[in-house]
Amino acid sequence: MISSEWINPDPPYPECHASTIVEVASGKLVAAWFGGTKERNPDVSIYIAQHDGTHWLPAVKVADGVQADGSPRLPTWNPVLFAPKDAPLQLFYKVGPDPSTWWGMVTTSGDSGKTWDTPHRLPDGILGPIKNKPVVLPDGSWLSPTSTESSKDGWLVHFERSSDGGKTWEKTAPVKKGPAFDAIQPSILFHKDGQLQALCRSKQGVVVQTWSKDGGRTWSALTATTLPNPNSGTDALTLSDGRQLIAYNHSAHRPEEAKGDRWPLDVAISDDGLEWKRVITLETEPCPAGYAYPAVIQTADGKVHITYTHNRQRIKHVVLDPAKL
Repeated sequence: MISSEWINPDPPYPECHASTIVEVASGKLVAAWFGGTKERNPDVSIYIAQHDGTHWLPAVKVADGVQADGSPRLPTWNPVLFAPKDAPLQLFYKVGPDPSTWWGMVTTSGDSGKTWDTPHRLPDGILGPIKNKPVVLPDGSWLSPTSTESSKDGWLVHFERSSDGGKTWEKTAPVKKGPAFDAIQPSILFHKDGQLQALCRSKQGVVVQTWSKDGGRTWSALTATTLPNPNSGTDALTLSDGRQLIAYNHSAHRPEEAKGDRWPLDVAISDDGLEWKRVITLETEPCPAGYAYPAVIQTADGKVHITYTHNRQRIKHVVLDPAKL
């Protein structure tokens, strides 16, 4: 670990969660998360902070759930930053009373996150990335990892694709559940043979996976990986050297509670996406709300940056040297 620090260490809200991070220029980062009195409360808003190359600047609120038609204010959820080349910085997030009825929103910034355009709602049926970052495919299309949480169909993973820089979107069919996996919040990996792999949170005690051989248009049924999952979010990426990296909670699942402890927080590495090796533990000590919802990127200098929720009170940022993992 090269460094570890708080983002916005003295926040104006008691709780925060679901961070996201992106590099906007060499050495310059932007992070976002939601904060408020408590998840699901109407005052929960989206906050953003910038790293100027030496330290994190104070956070500012950039979006909330105030409704233009005067209807009751709603909570915001799960921001996701995305910085495609030759396009404005994108900030996706959700608005709604709960994950089964929320909808997707997006706002853009032409100055690396200093100012933001008026947010607009995504088309009906398009949610945007649900927790983890979209990727740019070899043909230039954007592929967004997403999912739904329905009382009727349970948890379902799907993907949304844009071939025109986010102007229009098309969605895939839901990924088949395989042996009854309930999964959400995928993250996308690239393999040398052209296949894509997505790793997902599940209710069944393991990180689950799905594979695509046609650029994300169709996906295989969900299967289990060798990694445990306590019904908590993960994030993963393909490193520049071709290895795969995931940040996750390596903890047991308690079926009677449909969840497990959100500690420890670990990083694992794989050469093929199948066999994984734990390489570093970021947090070990038990705490009431745990260490959760990591977001992972690799910057132009090769370093790996991870942000995550620390006990629902603050967002932590750590930097790793992948050459030593």
